[in-house]
Amino acid sequence: MTRTNSASGGGGQQAAGKLPRKRFYRARAHSNPLSDSHFPVPVSPDEFDLSQHYPRYFPADKGGGDEEEPRSPPPRIRFADVGCGFGGLLVGLSPLFPDTLMIGMELRDKVTEYVKERILALRTSNPGQYDNISVVRTNSMKYIPNYFRKAQLTKMFFLFPDPHFKEKNHRRRVISMQLLDEYAYVMEVGGIIYTITDVEELGEWMRSCLEKHPLFEAVSDEEIKADPVVKLLSTATEESQKVARNGGQTFHAIFRRISLPEE
Repeated sequence: MTRTNSASGGGGQQAAGKLPRKRFYRARAHSNPLSDSHFPVPVSPDEFDLSQHYPRYFPADKGGGDEEEPRSPPPRIRFADVGCGFGGLLVGLSPLFPDTLMIGMELRDKVTEYVKERILALRTSNPGQYDNISVVRTNSMKYIPNYFRKAQLTKMFFLFPDPHFKEKNHRRRVISMQLLDEYAYVMEVGGIIYTITDVEELGEWMRSCLEKHPLFEAVSDEEIKADPVVKLLSTATEESQKVARNGGQTFHAIFRRISLPEE
Protein backbone atom coordinates (compact mmCIF):
# COMPACT_ATOMS: atom_id res chain seq x y z
CA MET A 1 0.00 0.00 0.00
CA THR A 2 1.79 3.06 -1.25
CA ARG A 3 1.04 6.71 -0.61
CA THR A 4 -0.51 8.67 -3.47
CA ASN A 5 -0.96 12.40 -4.00
CA SER A 6 -4.71 12.02 -3.64
CA ALA A 7 -4.51 9.93 -0.50
CA SER A 8 -4.86 12.92 1.74
CA GLY A 9 -8.38 13.57 0.46
CA GLY A 10 -9.57 17.07 1.23
CA GLY A 11 -7.18 17.60 4.12
CA GLY A 12 -3.98 18.57 2.34
CA GLN A 13 -0.64 16.85 2.76
CA GLN A 14 -0.48 14.38 5.63
CA ALA A 15 2.59 14.65 7.86
CA ALA A 16 4.50 11.38 8.19
CA GLY A 17 3.42 9.44 11.25
CA LYS A 18 0.49 11.73 12.00
CA LEU A 19 -2.94 10.11 12.05
CA PRO A 20 -5.40 11.54 9.53
CA ARG A 21 -8.44 13.49 10.71
CA LYS A 22 -11.79 11.94 9.91
CA ARG A 23 -13.47 15.26 9.19
CA PHE A 24 -11.52 15.48 5.94
CA TYR A 25 -12.74 12.05 4.80
CA ARG A 26 -16.43 12.10 5.65
CA ALA A 27 -18.76 10.28 3.28
CA ARG A 28 -22.22 8.84 3.24
CA ALA A 29 -22.84 6.18 5.85
CA HIS A 30 -23.38 3.59 3.12
CA SER A 31 -23.14 3.17 -0.65
CA ASN A 32 -25.36 1.29 -3.07
CA PRO A 33 -23.50 -1.97 -3.73
CA LEU A 34 -25.52 -2.65 -6.88
CA SER A 35 -24.49 0.58 -8.63
CA ASP A 36 -21.57 0.68 -11.02
CA SER A 37 -18.37 2.11 -9.55
CA HIS A 38 -15.12 2.67 -11.38
CA PHE A 39 -11.96 1.33 -9.76
CA PRO A 40 -9.40 -1.29 -10.78
CA VAL A 41 -10.30 -4.89 -10.02
CA PRO A 42 -7.90 -7.81 -10.51
CA VAL A 43 -9.14 -10.39 -13.00
CA SER A 44 -8.06 -13.16 -10.61
CA PRO A 45 -6.30 -13.55 -7.23
CA ASP A 46 -3.02 -14.12 -9.08
CA GLU A 47 -3.29 -10.58 -10.47
CA PHE A 48 -3.85 -8.98 -7.06
CA ASP A 49 -0.57 -7.14 -6.38
CA LEU A 50 0.11 -7.73 -2.69
CA SER A 51 3.44 -5.89 -2.79
CA GLN A 52 1.51 -2.60 -2.89
CA HIS A 53 -0.25 -3.55 0.34
CA TYR A 54 2.34 -5.48 2.34
CA PRO A 55 5.82 -4.33 1.27
CA ARG A 56 7.44 -5.94 4.31
CA TYR A 57 6.20 -9.35 3.19
CA PHE A 58 6.60 -8.77 -0.53
CA PRO A 59 9.77 -6.69 -0.99
CA ALA A 60 10.81 -5.53 -4.45
CA ASP A 61 12.99 -8.08 -6.23
CA LYS A 62 16.42 -6.47 -6.34
CA GLY A 63 18.13 -9.31 -8.14
CA GLY A 64 21.91 -9.19 -8.35
CA GLY A 65 22.68 -12.78 -7.46
CA ASP A 66 23.62 -15.71 -9.67
CA GLU A 67 22.30 -18.25 -7.22
CA GLU A 68 18.69 -18.09 -6.20
CA GLU A 69 17.94 -19.13 -2.66
CA PRO A 70 14.95 -21.42 -2.27
CA ARG A 71 11.91 -19.38 -1.35
CA SER A 72 9.11 -20.39 0.94
CA PRO A 73 5.59 -19.98 -0.39
CA PRO A 74 4.46 -16.36 -0.11
CA PRO A 75 1.98 -15.59 2.65
CA ARG A 76 -1.66 -15.17 1.78
CA ILE A 77 -4.35 -12.89 3.14
CA ARG A 78 -6.25 -14.87 5.75
CA PHE A 79 -8.69 -12.33 7.27
CA ALA A 80 -11.11 -10.09 5.35
CA ASP A 81 -13.09 -7.27 6.95
CA VAL A 82 -15.94 -6.64 4.51
CA GLY A 83 -17.14 -3.04 4.67
CA CYS A 84 -14.28 -2.11 6.98
CA GLY A 85 -15.32 1.51 7.54
CA PHE A 86 -12.57 3.56 9.17
CA GLY A 87 -10.41 0.50 9.89
CA GLY A 88 -10.85 0.16 13.64
CA LEU A 89 -11.19 -3.62 13.55
CA LEU A 90 -8.06 -4.05 11.44
CA VAL A 91 -6.06 -1.89 13.84
CA GLY A 92 -7.35 -3.92 16.78
CA LEU A 93 -6.67 -7.29 15.13
CA SER A 94 -3.17 -6.48 13.90
CA PRO A 95 -1.32 -6.86 17.24
CA LEU A 96 -3.40 -9.92 18.16
CA PHE A 97 -2.34 -11.72 14.97
CA PRO A 98 0.94 -10.02 13.98
CA ASP A 99 1.91 -12.70 11.45
CA THR A 100 -1.46 -12.90 9.73
CA LEU A 101 -2.18 -10.83 6.63
CA MET A 102 -5.58 -9.17 6.72
CA ILE A 103 -7.37 -6.72 4.48
CA GLY A 104 -10.28 -4.33 4.73
CA MET A 105 -12.65 -4.06 1.78
CA GLU A 106 -14.47 -0.74 1.47
CA LEU A 107 -16.62 0.71 -1.31
CA ARG A 108 -16.49 4.40 -0.34
CA ASP A 109 -13.46 6.13 -1.83
CA LYS A 110 -12.86 8.79 0.83
CA VAL A 111 -13.17 6.26 3.63
CA THR A 112 -10.74 3.94 1.86
CA GLU A 113 -8.21 6.77 1.58
CA TYR A 114 -8.60 7.52 5.27
CA VAL A 115 -7.81 3.91 6.19
CA LYS A 116 -4.77 3.93 3.89
CA GLU A 117 -3.43 7.05 5.57
CA ARG A 118 -4.21 5.69 9.02
CA ILE A 119 -2.26 2.49 8.39
CA LEU A 120 0.70 4.35 6.85
CA ALA A 121 0.81 6.68 9.85
CA LEU A 122 0.69 3.76 12.28
CA ARG A 123 3.51 2.00 10.45
CA THR A 124 5.63 5.16 10.54
CA SER A 125 5.11 5.83 14.24
CA ASN A 126 5.33 2.15 15.25
CA PRO A 127 8.17 0.58 13.23
CA GLY A 128 7.71 -3.13 12.69
CA GLN A 129 4.00 -3.01 13.52
CA TYR A 130 0.83 -2.84 11.43
CA ASP A 131 2.65 -4.18 8.37
CA ASN A 132 0.12 -7.01 8.15
CA ILE A 133 -2.99 -4.89 7.50
CA SER A 134 -4.15 -3.02 4.44
CA VAL A 135 -7.27 -1.82 2.65
CA VAL A 136 -8.63 -1.97 -0.88
CA ARG A 137 -11.46 -0.06 -2.48
CA THR A 138 -13.77 -2.60 -4.05
CA ASN A 139 -17.28 -3.97 -4.11
CA SER A 140 -17.11 -7.20 -2.12
CA MET A 141 -20.62 -8.19 -3.18
CA LYS A 142 -19.39 -8.45 -6.76
CA TYR A 143 -15.69 -9.23 -6.67
CA ILE A 144 -14.81 -11.51 -3.73
CA PRO A 145 -13.53 -14.32 -6.04
CA ASN A 146 -11.28 -11.80 -7.83
CA TYR A 147 -9.24 -11.33 -4.66
CA PHE A 148 -9.23 -14.69 -2.88
CA ARG A 149 -8.60 -18.28 -3.89
CA LYS A 150 -10.67 -21.23 -2.88
CA ALA A 151 -10.37 -22.00 0.86
CA GLN A 152 -7.97 -19.06 1.41
CA LEU A 153 -9.64 -17.16 4.25
CA THR A 154 -9.87 -18.23 7.89
CA LYS A 155 -11.95 -15.30 9.13
CA MET A 156 -14.47 -12.95 7.53
CA PHE A 157 -16.05 -10.01 9.31
CA PHE A 158 -19.33 -8.21 8.59
CA LEU A 159 -19.66 -5.50 11.22
CA PHE A 160 -22.67 -3.19 11.29
CA PRO A 161 -23.57 -3.58 7.60
CA ASP A 162 -26.19 -1.42 5.92
CA PRO A 163 -29.59 -2.82 7.01
CA HIS A 164 -31.38 -1.82 3.78
CA PHE A 165 -34.68 -1.68 5.65
CA LYS A 166 -37.02 -1.67 2.65
CA GLU A 167 -37.97 -5.15 1.51
CA LYS A 168 -37.28 -4.29 -2.13
CA ASN A 169 -33.68 -3.48 -1.10
CA HIS A 170 -33.00 -6.69 0.81
CA ARG A 171 -31.12 -7.94 -2.24
CA ARG A 172 -28.48 -5.33 -1.40
CA ARG A 173 -27.74 -6.92 1.97
CA VAL A 174 -24.22 -8.24 2.29
CA ILE A 175 -25.39 -11.49 3.89
CA SER A 176 -27.70 -13.57 1.71
CA MET A 177 -27.96 -17.19 0.66
CA GLN A 178 -26.40 -16.42 -2.72
CA LEU A 179 -23.49 -14.44 -1.28
CA LEU A 180 -22.86 -17.08 1.38
CA ASP A 181 -22.11 -19.47 -1.47
CA GLU A 182 -19.26 -17.16 -2.51
CA TYR A 183 -18.04 -16.65 1.03
CA ALA A 184 -18.03 -20.42 1.59
CA TYR A 185 -15.93 -20.83 -1.55
CA VAL A 186 -13.13 -18.54 -0.34
CA MET A 187 -13.20 -19.80 3.26
CA GLU A 188 -11.32 -22.84 4.47
CA VAL A 189 -13.17 -25.51 6.38
CA GLY A 190 -13.14 -24.43 10.02
CA GLY A 191 -13.01 -20.73 9.14
CA ILE A 192 -15.26 -18.35 11.03
CA ILE A 193 -17.75 -15.71 9.85
CA TYR A 194 -18.43 -12.94 12.37
CA THR A 195 -21.48 -10.68 12.01
CA ILE A 196 -22.82 -7.98 14.33
CA THR A 197 -25.48 -5.28 14.04
CA ASP A 198 -27.54 -2.99 16.23
CA VAL A 199 -30.64 -3.65 14.09
CA GLU A 200 -32.51 -6.61 15.52
CA GLU A 201 -34.33 -7.48 12.30
CA LEU A 202 -31.07 -7.52 10.35
CA GLY A 203 -29.44 -9.62 13.06
CA GLU A 204 -32.24 -12.17 12.73
CA TRP A 205 -31.91 -12.07 8.94
CA MET A 206 -28.16 -12.76 8.99
CA ARG A 207 -28.51 -15.54 11.55
CA SER A 208 -31.36 -17.11 9.58
CA CYS A 209 -29.36 -17.11 6.34
CA LEU A 210 -26.37 -18.70 8.07
CA GLU A 211 -28.54 -21.30 9.81
CA LYS A 212 -30.16 -22.29 6.51
CA HIS A 213 -26.92 -22.56 4.57
CA PRO A 214 -25.55 -26.13 4.47
CA LEU A 215 -21.91 -25.03 4.68
CA PHE A 216 -22.13 -23.13 7.97
CA GLU A 217 -22.90 -24.09 11.55
CA ALA A 218 -23.21 -21.94 14.67
CA VAL A 219 -20.18 -21.62 16.91
CA SER A 220 -20.91 -22.73 20.48
CA ASP A 221 -21.34 -20.20 23.29
CA GLU A 222 -18.28 -21.65 25.04
CA GLU A 223 -16.08 -21.04 21.99
CA ILE A 224 -17.47 -17.53 21.54
CA LYS A 225 -16.62 -16.64 25.13
CA ALA A 226 -13.06 -17.91 24.67
CA ASP A 227 -12.48 -16.16 21.33
CA PRO A 228 -10.40 -12.97 21.83
CA VAL A 229 -11.76 -11.56 18.57
CA VAL A 230 -15.36 -11.39 19.79
CA LYS A 231 -14.75 -8.50 22.19
CA LEU A 232 -13.41 -6.39 19.33
CA LEU A 233 -16.69 -6.75 17.43
CA SER A 234 -18.46 -4.46 19.89
CA THR A 235 -15.55 -2.16 20.84
CA ALA A 236 -13.10 -1.62 17.98
CA THR A 237 -15.09 0.18 15.31
CA GLU A 238 -16.50 3.69 15.17
CA GLU A 239 -20.01 2.28 14.73
CA SER A 240 -19.71 -0.08 17.71
CA GLN A 241 -18.47 2.77 19.91
CA LYS A 242 -21.40 4.93 18.81
CA VAL A 243 -23.84 2.16 19.73
CA ALA A 244 -22.18 1.77 23.13
CA ARG A 245 -22.32 5.53 23.82
CA ASN A 246 -26.03 5.52 23.04
CA GLY A 247 -26.69 2.49 25.22
CA GLY A 248 -27.80 0.44 22.23
CA GLN A 249 -28.11 -3.32 21.94
CA THR A 250 -26.15 -5.47 19.51
CA PHE A 251 -26.94 -8.79 17.86
CA HIS A 252 -24.22 -11.09 16.63
CA ALA A 253 -24.15 -14.32 14.64
CA ILE A 254 -20.89 -16.27 14.56
CA PHE A 255 -20.71 -19.33 12.34
CA ARG A 256 -18.09 -21.87 11.23
CA ARG A 257 -17.48 -23.05 7.69
CA ILE A 258 -18.09 -26.80 7.56
CA SER A 259 -17.67 -29.36 4.82
CA LEU A 260 -20.12 -31.57 3.01
CA PRO A 261 -19.31 -35.28 2.62
CA GLU A 262 -18.41 -34.83 -1.04
CA GLU A 263 -15.93 -31.99 -0.38
